[in-house]
Amino acid sequence: MTAATPQQPGADLDAQETREWMDALSAVIEKAGPERAHFLLEELLEEARQHSIDMPFSANTGYVNTIEPTQEARCPGNIEIEERLRAYMRWNAMAMVVKANRHNPADGGDLGGHIGSFASLAHMFGAGFNHFWHAESENHGGDCLYIQGHVSPGVYARAYLEGRLTEEQLLNFRQEVDGNGLSSYPHPKLMPEFWQFPTVSMGLGPLMAIYQARFLKYLHARGIANTENRKVWVFCGDGEMDEVESLGAIGLAARENLDNLIFVVNCNLQRLDGPVRGNGKIVQELEGEFRGSGWNVIKLLWGSEWDSLLARDKDGALRKLMMDTLDGDYQAFKANDGAYVRKHFFGRDPRTLEMVAHLSDNDIWNLKRGGHDPQKVYAAYHEAVNTKGQPTVLLIKTVKGFGMGKAGEGKNTVHQTKKLTDDDIKYMRDRFNIPIPDSELSKIPFYKPADDTPEMRYLHERRQALGGYLPHRRTKAEENFTVPSLETFKAVMEPTAEGREISTTQAYVRFLTQLLRDQALGPRVVPILVDEARTFGMEGLFRQIGIYNPAGQQYTPVDKDQVMYYKEDKAGQILQEGINEAGGMSSWIAAATSYSTSNRIMVPFYVYYSMFGFQRIGDLAWAAGDMQARGFLLGGTSGRTTLNGEGLQHEDGHSHIMANTIPNCVSYDPTFAHEVGVILHHGLKRMVEKQDNVFYYLTLLNENYAMPGLTPGTEEQIIKGMYLCKPGAAGEKRVQLLGSGTILRESIAAQTLLATDWGIQADVWSCPSFNELTRDGQDAERHNMLHPMETPRVSFVGQQLAAHSGPVVASTDYMKAYAEQIRPFIPKDRTYKVLGTDGFGRSDFRSKLREHFEVNRHYIVVAALKALSEEGKVPVAQVAEAIQKYGIKTDKINPLYA
Repeated sequence: MTAATPQQPGADLDAQETREWMDALSAVIEKAGPERAHFLLEELLEEARQHSIDMPFSANTGYVNTIEPTQEARCPGNIEIEERLRAYMRWNAMAMVVKANRHNPADGGDLGGHIGSFASLAHMFGAGFNHFWHAESENHGGDCLYIQGHVSPGVYARAYLEGRLTEEQLLNFRQEVDGNGLSSYPHPKLMPEFWQFPTVSMGLGPLMAIYQARFLKYLHARGIANTENRKVWVFCGDGEMDEVESLGAIGLAARENLDNLIFVVNCNLQRLDGPVRGNGKIVQELEGEFRGSGWNVIKLLWGSEWDSLLARDKDGALRKLMMDTLDGDYQAFKANDGAYVRKHFFGRDPRTLEMVAHLSDNDIWNLKRGGHDPQKVYAAYHEAVNTKGQPTVLLIKTVKGFGMGKAGEGKNTVHQTKKLTDDDIKYMRDRFNIPIPDSELSKIPFYKPADDTPEMRYLHERRQALGGYLPHRRTKAEENFTVPSLETFKAVMEPTAEGREISTTQAYVRFLTQLLRDQALGPRVVPILVDEARTFGMEGLFRQIGIYNPAGQQYTPVDKDQVMYYKEDKAGQILQEGINEAGGMSSWIAAATSYSTSNRIMVPFYVYYSMFGFQRIGDLAWAAGDMQARGFLLGGTSGRTTLNGEGLQHEDGHSHIMANTIPNCVSYDPTFAHEVGVILHHGLKRMVEKQDNVFYYLTLLNENYAMPGLTPGTEEQIIKGMYLCKPGAAGEKRVQLLGSGTILRESIAAQTLLATDWGIQADVWSCPSFNELTRDGQDAERHNMLHPMETPRVSFVGQQLAAHSGPVVASTDYMKAYAEQIRPFIPKDRTYKVLGTDGFGRSDFRSKLREHFEVNRHYIVVAALKALSEEGKVPVAQVAEAIQKYGIKTDKINPLYA
């Protein structure tokens, strides 16, 4: 008996039956519409599953345009004029970069810049600026544009034609120090009225944009701003999509139905060094990622010239060839010519070769990719803006360096191409028909038509119809708020009752709860959590103000019978991001820049484990500084020795050092509840009332202890970073003990030991911010260096310590480098000792950890005695006596290396 031959996957054993099924489907589509056809297909698939038929999931469609030619919305604009304008912008962008790299400075080095990226995106930008992107106006809140950073020369070129930038500014591209220059990439800090969003740290733009789109929905749901007609457009490179952040939050966008979000992925198939997927197909890969996550995917791969060829492709040979060809080959086609494409693409199948027999090599070369067809780009954009209930991604295929010819078009080197020969420049002039004579070409002049030409009138008319010019950034909100007085927060400012202990985290929650009660400012507070509300004692806010969820709460929470149950609400105020620090930070950025993007002052408070802050999302924090964010970051369970039991990955001893790298981040490590209150209140005054472009970072503790309350008159000193919190008694032998956070309490304990065991008096200083003290001191030193004939300024550290004698010992729960920063500002001839927690954390009780890191009261006493001995105030033998008295192990390993 002969065994049956198994059917090979994909083999068609009955072509006639297959044809009948296909005809039936076509008839349903024609008579009942695509929705009915979709329903029937889903029913057939479900029936197959019930019979255990294996059907591997595929989120991919054919390697053709998503929108059929007959379904394309027609572009209402003047395509010919738009083409002329694009040509001028291409030319001016190229001229700007080439000119910038012909300076040949004496110290060497070029300014850099990019030509190829805008060359591939020009059609997409033209469609957006001319027909889709709304500026902020009386009737529209304005669209948000996350512009791919490397195309900035093209955006400047457009702004130059619009009259928003001058020729002098174009000549100063990447030359900013003397003013009137243009930043290399989108940087709100450097061009505060132009760029909205920094995007050139690859991957951050897509991530921040998703949370920006979500925050616009949040503002609308809570009735704070009408954002229903606003869109967030995000331009990314296909190579950029390999950044983890680029795709990391696309599930959120689909889950929350962010139909105000449009990704445009420029699929020129190239990254900086070579192909994105030489052996694969990046468009298909991204389609699977996005479609599988629930996005509306629109592929635009082929220009209009391909439509007739595809219409004649009855047997699917061309479609199969398009699918089978690898990206590496597609890149090679565009780096060669029409004859090469005829042989190496169409020539792979006799049927497709015959299909183009009537076309010349030049005709074949002019078969454009979809991203260079203005009509098809318009149609794709039109479909995207009219999609409801889903975010949309446009996968648009282009050629990197389009129009650059042999200088870079489709070549691996095009990203770095910033210097062109005279022949290259002449080629671009001729290809785009720029009216510049040969006699002027060597000067590479910018070109700008007269104001009364049809092109210039059209340019301005289109932007006026869309509300104004873009990009544009608002620097201040038009609304004003008055921050409640400090007296409002007296529950935080007063001493704790006898026998009562609280933590600084509890003090923060009390402050926040009181602020939420303010009728004007309370609704603008945005508490942001990353699944740690119960850790920080904030679960009471769940029921009080609710957790934002656009779907509301369709289930009955398991803790419904409790007072503080988990309440989700369509108009909830809390943003609960789950275990997602990058998402929490992105939400915080969206809220912290709402004054600019939405003309609404919001006050975000993002609280998290301090170890998972700057160390985890440092690049986002730097971007927040660039964007002039305003809000509060709160690092809970801070310090290296406070979180007993958690260990190495959780114990933070360096976040304040990292915070100080961001110039507009104001950071504090408070010890007492009143310090928390004063700092938060001061931050509100600066960021809300004055609209200063700063943001605050506070570290909070989970240790409970009695709080001494505010001493009136010390508020300004707390803000400056240092005040005398516990003076010592009178005595000739004296030291100054400085501390912050939890270790200040060890300094206070050391004060007692020094007095009782050694007859030495100590003044104890609370230093909520060694960073602010450092900045003040460095500023004073700079002034003194540059103004040698003026009376020298004295640092705040110097002012505070001037009237208090003795050596100085600083102790913190952070690396020694934190307190070491103020060493230059300690008064002359005073010994300065620093204790800190250098080294990896570990699990144990707080007392053991402080002994291990050598920052407890005993080590502070020993450091004080050693400093006194070095100044000849006590015998050195007394240091050895103290070491023995307190049982300090002198032969244990340095904690830095332990």
